Amino acid sequence: MTDKDTKLVSTEQLSEMNSKTGYTTPIFGSYATDVEMPETKLNHDPIEPRIASEVIREYLGTEGNAHQNLCTFVQTYMEPEATELMKDTLEKNAIDKDEYPMTADLENRCVRIIQDLWHADQNEQPMGTSTVGSSEACMLGGLAALFRWKALAKAAGIDIYSSHRPNLVITSGYQICWEKFCRYWDIEMREVPMDADHLYMTPEQCMKYVDDHTIAVVCILGITYTGRYDDVKGVDAALTEYNKHTNMPVRIHVDAASGGMVAPFIEPDLEWDFRLPNVWSISTSGHKYGLVYPGIGWIEWRSKEALPEDLIFWVSYLGGQEATMAINFSRSASQIVGQYYVFMRNGFEGYKEIQQRTMDVAHHLVEGIKALGIFTMYEEATEIPILCWSLDPAAGKKWTLYDLDDRLRMHGWQVPAYPLPANMEKVTCQRIVTRADLSMTMADKFLKDMAAEIKNLDNASVIGAQDSNISAGSFNHTGR
Repeated sequence: MTDKDTKLVSTEQLSEMNSKTGYTTPIFGSYATDVEMPETKLNHDPIEPRIASEVIREYLGTEGNAHQNLCTFVQTYMEPEATELMKDTLEKNAIDKDEYPMTADLENRCVRIIQDLWHADQNEQPMGTSTVGSSEACMLGGLAALFRWKALAKAAGIDIYSSHRPNLVITSGYQICWEKFCRYWDIEMREVPMDADHLYMTPEQCMKYVDDHTIAVVCILGITYTGRYDDVKGVDAALTEYNKHTNMPVRIHVDAASGGMVAPFIEPDLEWDFRLPNVWSISTSGHKYGLVYPGIGWIEWRSKEALPEDLIFWVSYLGGQEATMAINFSRSASQIVGQYYVFMRNGFEGYKEIQQRTMDVAHHLVEGIKALGIFTMYEEATEIPILCWSLDPAAGKKWTLYDLDDRLRMHGWQVPAYPLPANMEKVTCQRIVTRADLSMTMADKFLKDMAAEIKNLDNASVIGAQDSNISAGSFNHTGR
């Protein structure tokens, strides 16, 4: 063939070629594989489904392996039966409860199951709903707190439009969804700083930021950076005392994106949930330790009083009067079905076994990394399966954790290096989130690869910026 023959063909040419070759042509013998993937406009003509899917599959295949992504909390494995069940329900619209009453029933069952896990009192008529993820759930928890505060402020004669904006008190280790919430609804975010001795929010620090304009204190059950739990019980006790002397009581929203599906099984006696009187709402990610693929979160309120009526909307054009309290509207019901599947499939003991095994793998990694002798552990999977470490300056290494991050990616491992939040920005850490699909075998493989790359970094020769056009800290690697 000539060079001209091997060039990409147009979709017009493809249409004529397809009419000659038919659908029996092997995928990689087809002219369609020479067509460029569309970037800014549609192809002129259709392409065979098998060829389109293979071209896209190959393109996506250049990404990282999700199972080796050790930085994400998001679930990367479900049983084939769950995947098939979710695939069979992709077309169902979760919001259309009149058309799909059985799907709506499964959502309500999930809501009640989670209420039971978090010790909600059914006599208080707890409320809850599914969401697209825990970020939407956090937004709803924040909005409910804002609406409650506005009602209290109006009753107390406080001008809600004064120069003093309503505020939200939260640890500096918050997830970005809270910054979005505060920016979207013009809330002052009051960050409680962390320090080396307290990688979580303490009641003493928290109460320094609370006043009559505080809509809520957000306690995090599994801080993104370190995995630690805020002292929810301590904050609750401090707020109980505070609320005795104000007509603007402050309540707690627990952002339990990670810990909400770990603590009930690993630390069932830990009091962080609706057993505490000032905990008025809790959110979690079903797609983290709830063990479902991305796209599902949950929000629960302890009572009807905790969820202002103004946040509940009624729609009738879908065939019946439907209540909706979520920010999003139409979405697939498949993740709800997937959540119910894993609840039914695993039961309490099954969840407990999975979460405990995940913790065991995390502890194994902690011991393996500590044995390397050059790191300071900031978190050792004490509450959720997260380990976090920094490079000990006493080790005298000429490389950084960013260099180690880069080297580990050569083996497919994604272990990010990042600075800690406010008040500890000078500390650079790496973090591993262990999930159910990380086996002991793969954990050992990671430790072996990590040790090998540390040796390579130790043997690397540093090229100074004054001697080259690249920045100091880049490496020439020898012996490989």
